[in-house]
Amino acid sequence: MTEPISRWSAAETIGKGVRAAPALRVGFVTTLFLALVGAAGRVVIPILVQQAIDRGLTPKGGVDVAMVVRLGVVALGVICIATWAQRTAVYRLGRRSEEALYGLRVRLFEHIHRLSIADHSEERKGALVARVTSDVETLAQFFQWGGLAWLLDGTLMLLVAGVMLAYDWVLALVAFVVAAPLAFVLQRVQRHLVKAYDSARSRNAQVMTQISEVVAGAETLRAYQAGERYAVRVKQTSHDRSKSFIRAGSIGAFLFPSGEVFGVFTVSAVVITGLIRGPSSGLTAGAMVGFVFLTYRFLEPIAEFTEVLDQTQTAVAGMRRVLGVLEIPVGPPEPEIPMSLPAGALAVTVDRVDFSYRARGDADEPPVLLDVNVHIPAGQQVAVVGETGSGKTTLGRLIARLADPSAGFVLVGGVPLTRVSNADLRQRLTVVPQEPFLFEGTIAANLLFAMPNLQRADLETAVVDLDLNDWLDTLPDGLDTEVGERGAQMSAGERQLVALIRASLVDPDVLVLDEATSSVDALTEVRLTRALEKLASGRTTIAIAHRLSTSARADRVLVLDHGRLVEDGTHTELVQRGGTYSRMYDAWVAATSAG
Repeated sequence: MTEPISRWSAAETIGKGVRAAPALRVGFVTTLFLALVGAAGRVVIPILVQQAIDRGLTPKGGVDVAMVVRLGVVALGVICIATWAQRTAVYRLGRRSEEALYGLRVRLFEHIHRLSIADHSEERKGALVARVTSDVETLAQFFQWGGLAWLLDGTLMLLVAGVMLAYDWVLALVAFVVAAPLAFVLQRVQRHLVKAYDSARSRNAQVMTQISEVVAGAETLRAYQAGERYAVRVKQTSHDRSKSFIRAGSIGAFLFPSGEVFGVFTVSAVVITGLIRGPSSGLTAGAMVGFVFLTYRFLEPIAEFTEVLDQTQTAVAGMRRVLGVLEIPVGPPEPEIPMSLPAGALAVTVDRVDFSYRARGDADEPPVLLDVNVHIPAGQQVAVVGETGSGKTTLGRLIARLADPSAGFVLVGGVPLTRVSNADLRQRLTVVPQEPFLFEGTIAANLLFAMPNLQRADLETAVVDLDLNDWLDTLPDGLDTEVGERGAQMSAGERQLVALIRASLVDPDVLVLDEATSSVDALTEVRLTRALEKLASGRTTIAIAHRLSTSARADRVLVLDHGRLVEDGTHTELVQRGGTYSRMYDAWVAATSAG
């Protein structure tokens, strides 16, 4: 899966992020105005000091107490208003940020689930989890502090700069010129920060992937005593991640002392310039003191920005990765003008189909399917067989439109799948995957997942129709039996039995079955075979057969070899032909007999 993140600058990423999270734009002008009002409160003290010195002190060295009191009352009122405005601005930004992050999480989650299987096959699940959790959480942390700093300190800098120019444009220019090189230093460091944090986020995704594998594969690791070996891999990846974050943090640590150094230079330059110019320049003593206060006010945000900047770069790197996922086209796409599937039984036609999984680079990977042509009449039961990697599972995915062909067409009921709405297709065609997924809960809950409006009696009827009531009677709580996380409390065969019942509830016209490769006991195999025969009766059925006992019972057998359809016929015809299928069948019989 190629993510177009490298070509985006920080400004482009922020722009795309704002467009992706429209809640940030709602009322932003009002929030910015309130922040400016809040910043005005921080400018009041320097102005008050200047006015108190120039107007509150009499020529004879006395103090005009009334004037100072009036200035204090005015300043108090302004500060109260400014405090309210600033708190309101912070509240509004915080609320809009949470709304934006909520919308971004939902959009990202929905987008990932709308991606083609071709994309899911190339992207590790841990990396996708990192997008939804770690990367979005990075944005949340940024808005909790960094976003507020940019809003409040940014408005303060703009307002203070304007007041400084109004006081004395010469001193203001001196302050700006001396502080200006800091911007070039920060810009140079930013380039390294961007690369460092992009690398750190990538390393973090790798750690998430491996941790996900450790949790999901704990049973396998323990069975082969491979935990320690895998722990070494995780340790090395975690070490690389730590090094990446330390490098990024070291670059960010260079920023803070840079701000402090330039702050000292700027204040010193302002004081020296003011003393050299003297009273003849028209700058009063109060204005000079007030200007020094303003200079500190102007430099305060810069110093804080140096601390916020590295967090900002982390957030930008996270946003790049989130947007990179959102940039991947969803697939298969919905047709602009959908066509309805015809009523009744549905035939399936595969017309000159090629398929390649999208590679991470610009070029495609080698084709998985090449020029496959086949017509399956309505109601026919077909088995698709082939060695591992022959493309049989991919063909089933294309027929189910979990992905679209790279070339050619797949038609159901004479209608190209690219013209059928997803809702219509899922009502008429159902897939039973090779490893059915069960959600934690009861069998009944996993059945109702397919058709939420059904009643319990409908579930019981479906079990009886598939002749599985004898199996259900062996379970401790029947339909209320807990399946465990991912169905771990049930065997592979039992999970597929649940999947067959679930498929029957949809009552599809076309059934695509990717037969489980897991070994099952003889009784479960009998139940599976019996249930499948009843489910397939009267339906167009395409079974991706990993056991040739399935193909022997099918009306027709399709044989794939290295992505090409090499044989097509009944089981008996293909065995007698002495070709690819015959050799596979002889090998299977020999292996079965030896077992």
